[in-house]
Amino acid sequence: MAGGEGTRLRPLTSTTPKPLVPLANRPMMEHVLHLLRRHGFDDIVVTVAFLANQVKTYFGDGSEFGVRLTYVDEARPLGTAGSVANARDLLTEPFLVISGDVLTDVDLTALVERHRQGTACATLALTSVYDPVEFGIVITNPDGSIERFLEKPSWGRVFSDTINTGIYVIEPSVLSRIPAGQAADFSADVFPALLAAGERLNGAVIEGYWEDVGTLNAYLSAHQDILDQRVQVDIPGFQINNGVWLGEGADVSPDAVITAPAVVGPGATVAAGARIGPYTVLGHNVRVQADAQLERSVVHDNVFAGARLVGRGAVVGRSCNLRTNVRLGEGSVLGDQVIVGADCVIGSDVKVFPDKVVEAGAVVNSSIVWESRAARSLFAADGVGGVANVDVTAELAVRLAMAYGTSLRKGTTIVTSRDSSRAGRMLKRAVMAGLNSTGIDVLDLEIASVPVTRFLARSPRASGGVTVRLDRHDTDRVVIRFFDHDGIDVTEEAQRRVERLYQREDVRLAVAEEIGDIEFPLRANDEYTNSLESTVAPDAIRRAGFKLVVDYSYGATSAVMATLLGKLGADVLAVNPYVSTAGRIRYDPVEGAQRIAALVRASGANLGAQIDPDGERLTLVDGTGRVLTHAESLLAFITLIPAHLVGNRIAVPVTTTKHAAALAAHRGVHLSQTQVSDSALMAAAAEPGVGFAGDGEGGYIIPGFVPAFDAAAALMKLLDLLARERISLAEVVDGLPRVHLLHERVPTPWDRKAMVMRSLMAIEGRDEQQIDGVRVSTAAGWALVLPDPHEPLTHVWCEASTDADARRTMHEHTRRIRQLLRD
Repeated sequence: MAGGEGTRLRPLTSTTPKPLVPLANRPMMEHVLHLLRRHGFDDIVVTVAFLANQVKTYFGDGSEFGVRLTYVDEARPLGTAGSVANARDLLTEPFLVISGDVLTDVDLTALVERHRQGTACATLALTSVYDPVEFGIVITNPDGSIERFLEKPSWGRVFSDTINTGIYVIEPSVLSRIPAGQAADFSADVFPALLAAGERLNGAVIEGYWEDVGTLNAYLSAHQDILDQRVQVDIPGFQINNGVWLGEGADVSPDAVITAPAVVGPGATVAAGARIGPYTVLGHNVRVQADAQLERSVVHDNVFAGARLVGRGAVVGRSCNLRTNVRLGEGSVLGDQVIVGADCVIGSDVKVFPDKVVEAGAVVNSSIVWESRAARSLFAADGVGGVANVDVTAELAVRLAMAYGTSLRKGTTIVTSRDSSRAGRMLKRAVMAGLNSTGIDVLDLEIASVPVTRFLARSPRASGGVTVRLDRHDTDRVVIRFFDHDGIDVTEEAQRRVERLYQREDVRLAVAEEIGDIEFPLRANDEYTNSLESTVAPDAIRRAGFKLVVDYSYGATSAVMATLLGKLGADVLAVNPYVSTAGRIRYDPVEGAQRIAALVRASGANLGAQIDPDGERLTLVDGTGRVLTHAESLLAFITLIPAHLVGNRIAVPVTTTKHAAALAAHRGVHLSQTQVSDSALMAAAAEPGVGFAGDGEGGYIIPGFVPAFDAAAALMKLLDLLARERISLAEVVDGLPRVHLLHERVPTPWDRKAMVMRSLMAIEGRDEQQIDGVRVSTAAGWALVLPDPHEPLTHVWCEASTDADARRTMHEHTRRIRQLLRD
């Protein structure tokens, strides 16, 4: 019997029939089939109703399980007896009835033998339980015949502790007592009627384990019994360490801790620092990230469990996506395909039904059944991103590229590139296929830095670009970025157009002869380096005879910079210059900068430079081995560049130190402030008269070359400026004012952000001209409060004349925000 809805197990059974809900990584019904086969049953009729096709698709004709299956459908619910009677044409000899959604290892052979030795029309398997009030009690006579039935009695009517397990051996003649097409139950209707008619029914107390896995508590309890081996079932995998089952292809870091008993399913990965506690079951292809903790929890197939997740006594359905720092309370249950954002807390006994989105930072104390919060936007600040092969799959990349291609004119050429990661390679191929399918030609750079991609996107032969690469802060996350014909990030309007096409699946499919082509430009790097060289004074750089230490962070920038620096006569010690063919190597930029500093001091170099893997951001080290903060580097550029500026303006975001404006004004250059976003800064850099831009985070723009971040172009411009001014970087830094600028993030629920900003707008002393966020002038400096557009955060920047004043101002403002959130 496999037709029940399993309502008490919702949300696990909202989209999955109860017989397919897994117990120790096998569906309940599969365990039952294995039991039947062990006892010689190979001809099995399956009655199905709720989500019947899922059951049929999984088990097929039964040959994979060594049995022969025949299915009988219920058009409407017929009850336990009615559903069996619906298959009466197939049941012409004594047969066994068993539920497809119980956990048991009872001796079915002994039960059949007891029936054969007796003269009853049916023999019922009975078992003793501690709490019989939730079951149907069966009272038997000394000879084993059944005297009467009590369905779910009160304690005052508990005359026995033997209950009906729902496992029967029945003679075909019983089926004639069940009206065709009518709902009927064996224990409530058919068996009492048979007793009343004088028929003999036998009860047999059976040996072995039996559990009606009807509730979520029983579901977790059943897993504990399986792992304690109180019930004999087949757990997929090899048993190691006396109670840890490891599935085929599972990958457990040596620095992870797994405490028996536990199951790690086939293909699952457990990262360093993760702790898998006792009575935890991980399904197929589950990914547990660093420092996550799971105990007494059941995690179904294809779940992503983010870093520092904590779950105790929880159940997580199929294909859920749980981000960083999620907390799952005792007894919490997530249905299939639930997305839980970073820093969320799911309270004890909370149920989240399938396909729901819990936004980052939310605290959920009541079940989410009907509400559904879709993701705010497909595009984030840096493009379309998410965990590789979890959020951003090949399917998503194809659909996204088709939407993007549809937004362009047929026959347009788009430049594509990627980093060296396997995720980048897979997803770029999907992007190219999607573009081609809409009639868009592709100019593929294969592995290339972001600046080279932007440069080629600006060429007459292209109309834009797409690059796929791992996030510079998180190598589990991948980002698909889109550039327009000027090589800068596509506008928000273009993003919305692509997103509408994506959501509606309203895409253009080219006919066979108009499918796009793919070409591979042979001299893309040469074109980039020749153009970049034309923006500086090569002779001045050669005369300076620079000695450099350059760390390429295993990125593709090494392919262009090595040749260019060699042509300019620089003596270069290259660090990490090779692009890994196995994928992007994990790289700590802070440790890397310290290594560069040591090499600069040891070699007597003029300066050191660290270029991030994407080729967009630059960290500088002066000739004394001093690692410059990004604020110091920006001030150094503002000190040097005005004398050679093409234009009369420099653009920076409003979070830039106050000293930037003072230095620019002293040199007769106007400083334009922009909103705090890369796209806003790039848009400003593209305006007439802007000759330089920097974001204070290591990103620099030389608009005369490409109006976008380019670490190679920034380094070349710095060498050009130092050579022309005949000054060292250390001397420039020595003359800079001290910067006391702090930045903190305050977790803020989405629905409270507007309230926080409205309250802060009422503060006296705030600036009238609000470019971005709420900026407040203080006695010691300024503070800026800005809600994050993509995360449940509020950013706070504070600058003062001393570190102590800056910390005091920061404490005051963050305390005020937290107080507003508590009110």
